[in-house]
Amino acid sequence: MVNPILLTVDDDPGVLRVIERDLRQEYGNRFRVLRADSGAKALNVLQQLKLRNEMPALFLVDQRMPQMTGVQFLEKAMQIFPSAKRVLLTAYADTDAAVYAINTAKIDYYLLKPWEPPQELLYPVLNDLLDDWVSSYRPAFEGVRLIGSRWSPKSHQIKDFLARNHVPYQWLDMETEDEAHEWILYTQCNPAHLPLVIYPDGSYITQPTCVQIAEKVGLKTRAEMPFYDVVIVGAGPAGLAAAVYAASEGLRTVLIEKEAPGGQAGTSSRIENYLGFPNGLTGADLARRAVTQAKRFGVEILTPQEVSDIRLQDSYRIVKLADGTELSCHSLLIATGVSYRKLNVPDIDKLTGAGVYYGAATSEVLSCMNEDVYIVGAANSAGQAAVHISKYARNVTILVRGDSLTTSMSKYLIDQILATDNITVRFHSNIVQVHGETHLEAITIADATIGEKQTVPTKLLFIFIGAKPHTDWLTNVVERDEQGFILTGPNLMGNERCSKAWKLDRQPFLLESSVPGIFVAGDVRCGSVKRVASGVGEGAIAVQFIHQYLSKV
Repeated sequence: MVNPILLTVDDDPGVLRVIERDLRQEYGNRFRVLRADSGAKALNVLQQLKLRNEMPALFLVDQRMPQMTGVQFLEKAMQIFPSAKRVLLTAYADTDAAVYAINTAKIDYYLLKPWEPPQELLYPVLNDLLDDWVSSYRPAFEGVRLIGSRWSPKSHQIKDFLARNHVPYQWLDMETEDEAHEWILYTQCNPAHLPLVIYPDGSYITQPTCVQIAEKVGLKTRAEMPFYDVVIVGAGPAGLAAAVYAASEGLRTVLIEKEAPGGQAGTSSRIENYLGFPNGLTGADLARRAVTQAKRFGVEILTPQEVSDIRLQDSYRIVKLADGTELSCHSLLIATGVSYRKLNVPDIDKLTGAGVYYGAATSEVLSCMNEDVYIVGAANSAGQAAVHISKYARNVTILVRGDSLTTSMSKYLIDQILATDNITVRFHSNIVQVHGETHLEAITIADATIGEKQTVPTKLLFIFIGAKPHTDWLTNVVERDEQGFILTGPNLMGNERCSKAWKLDRQPFLLESSVPGIFVAGDVRCGSVKRVASGVGEGAIAVQFIHQYLSKV
């Protein structure tokens, strides 16, 4: 943490140098000493300190300055840093102004010039004030600040990106928090251009892309080398496991993720059936541990970065990234996972990110406080979200099309749901309409049992329906089934058309696609088991097949 600041202001250069010297001599090991030769310059310093999230502990200011007196400066400074101690330097003739300043600028003390010797006339006073300040000082948040509207889809996107990439941030809602308006004022940001992101170094940007934020906070978006032994696309459990095993066995490995490491599993509020964690762990924790492990073995992780195309050239597989750069490799692993399907309801797209969320949206959980929340879905992800959100929400209602949870949800989750008083499950129910202009205000639910529709007020809807693979970018590259899942190994050879396209003498490896050297692991693979443990297992197994493939290249 940066040391707190002592700011001294005086228009007399000689006096300014002396007071700065005395302050540094006594307090330089605990505080940073800054100086300014006018009130206007000092205010500019305070603006920069505010943006950089640095904290002044004390202002020591001369009263007799042109354009802006010491009292006038302290009145303005108090509005920016109200907790800083305020000391006025005065001549004997200015004692009336000093007394006046006690009432107007709320100064804590006034000192008469000269203060020699400082050991008797300066330090004892400042020691008392600084001890008092230190006793009540609470370090300010150090990290990224995000200012915007709760119902802004762009704000939600940035919050979700920061949270899933484990970047510390502070969210300030301009509709409910005065501090948000203060930051808008300090940066002179047009409220129409929100969201506003303020970085720890004091720089700021409005309506940034995730790539711009990533580059600023130190995430890696560009590869160090043009060639790798293996390129892994997708950093869910399968991709992360493959990266750990590949790099630990000496393969030059790069992992490319378009959103955040962890994939869909990384958004899970609690995974309780993963081997080796009897108390369970969050998806975010699992992703963080895996990323740390992968980096320890030398894996390059590019995020947010997206692969837009693949082409084949002799024994090389060349991936083209969204920014136009290309990386080549001998072997490629696709582990792009799946995403939740969109709810087919009129006008829902305009409310997505403004009360309607796909997946757990962990960045929005605190907004569920004392709200009535609805969840659509009957699989584990929906159950995990319901249990987690119930800790904050007044009521949570799970809407299920079928007549039971047992066919799609683990028993431990069903037991938790039944044991939670503020969770209700409505079977034979689905949403047919959403309501709201700028944000979600209500939903209409159709109950197939009684054949009636009911409109209920709610600001929060979380959707977990079905799985859609991320494979449109692979059209005409590898063979897929009707739903878009990639065919591999036995599934590939069991398809007459695909088997004829396989030209090698050997059979494809278990996790190998229709293109030799392109492997597939995790939920995106046809026939995979949609579980975190199976994804990790496939990622590890894929590396063994990659080794066998590379030995023949």
